[in-house]
Amino acid sequence: MDIVESVRPLAAILTALIGACLIMLTGRRPNVRETVSFVTAVVMFCIIASMIGDVAPAPLGLGHTLHLTLFPILPGLSVSFRADAFSMVFALVGSFLWIITVFYAAGYMRGLNEHAQTRFSACFALTLFGAMGVAFADNLFTLYLFYEVVSVCTYPLVAHHQDAEGYDGARKYIVYLTTTAKGLVLPAMIVIYVLTGNLDFAHNSHTGILSAGASDALATVLYVCCILGFAKNGIMPFHHWLPGAMVAPTPVSALLHAVAVVKVGVFCTTRVMLFVFGTDLMKSLNLGVPTAYFVSFTILAASIIALTKDNLKARLAYSTVSQLSYIVLGVALLTVDGIQGGIVHIANHAFSKITLFFCAGAIYVATHKKCISEMSGLGRSMPFTFAAFAVASLSMIGAPPVAGFVTKWKLLVGAMEMPAHSMGILLVLLASTLLNVAYFAPVTYKAFFGKRPEGEETGIREAPLSMVVPILIAAGVSVFIGIYPDAIMSFVKVVTG
Repeated sequence: MDIVESVRPLAAILTALIGACLIMLTGRRPNVRETVSFVTAVVMFCIIASMIGDVAPAPLGLGHTLHLTLFPILPGLSVSFRADAFSMVFALVGSFLWIITVFYAAGYMRGLNEHAQTRFSACFALTLFGAMGVAFADNLFTLYLFYEVVSVCTYPLVAHHQDAEGYDGARKYIVYLTTTAKGLVLPAMIVIYVLTGNLDFAHNSHTGILSAGASDALATVLYVCCILGFAKNGIMPFHHWLPGAMVAPTPVSALLHAVAVVKVGVFCTTRVMLFVFGTDLMKSLNLGVPTAYFVSFTILAASIIALTKDNLKARLAYSTVSQLSYIVLGVALLTVDGIQGGIVHIANHAFSKITLFFCAGAIYVATHKKCISEMSGLGRSMPFTFAAFAVASLSMIGAPPVAGFVTKWKLLVGAMEMPAHSMGILLVLLASTLLNVAYFAPVTYKAFFGKRPEGEETGIREAPLSMVVPILIAAGVSVFIGIYPDAIMSFVKVVTG
């Protein structure tokens, strides 16, 4: 693998930071603000897309790793960036979804006449600045810095409504995420640096950097600290921040659950599992199977809790807690197909879950309804919104031809590649699928086949086009990558190569 010096990873990161500064200068000129947001998102995506030819494997590209050291701090420790195949999966998905989220957020915020829209848009851009910093981090230190940037910059978004509920949700959000990072990841990072003399990620997923220099017990403790310390991954018991953050406006919920925050969490977790510890060390310490069963509890428990929620966003929140653990589960299987299934779910879940949250926001703008029990018959008045919801639900369930099917297939094959524990993991995946059907199917059924309450107004129609079009684009991409998964899988396969 050739390493090529390039400023493009840094340019992509700084684009969001510059965009946030420009957004703050727009003041109360909403059209200028949205234009700046859109242009910033497009420029970032174009810069990241320009790296495909260099990073993608042959025959699509040259198979290089792009690298830039910004400045050194200590021997073996620096703020540096890399664009490799794993980076590109997260960066391409996040930057593309930011483009359509800009349009959606404009329609949502204007439709509800929300306050502080300039601050909202600027913090949105700053969150993408942090997320892209995580995506392109070359070492654990740089990754940790940008992980904390995401936590700080999303706090004003969660507390956006500035009421008691908003402040309570934001306080829980910041406390959970910063204390786990500082109390678990930071000490682990220091110990790893002392043991190895550097924090640079390995260039393959097999060896890691801890293969020598740490006792089995110490390596296991460090591993547990990293898995639990990146609490944005939503693994129980450090998941309560995620449902609490649902008090934020729906575009923020979409950002939290599909694009930036939770994907930062699982990206950090899988990056450390594969490129700090490595599959060889994880196998020798038998860390994979316990991790798989540990996150399986989150998959099942969160799905059961989702069944009890009548508030649509709350149900989607617990669905996210469950679905995120598919990613960690796949990597923990330590089989080629399992790891591929986990990583590709970063993209598959992003497009499908953002569709679901976009739909929840469109329903609220059009009807001011939040609860599933109030949505009987709405599908006949909002057919595009609820059709997109049905498509994204199928993806979460894992039904073809939507993207989530690719994830489930890879995870099932990956589980069967580890005969000693295949039956237990297969049962978890089967139970999870049935639970997904149980909490998603009633929403679509009630919307299209339920009877609207007597006396309810009949003038309900679709949300503004600025909201419906992003919904349809996101749902369409979910179907596209379900039918043609090779575009993303070509990058994913490099990780396990």
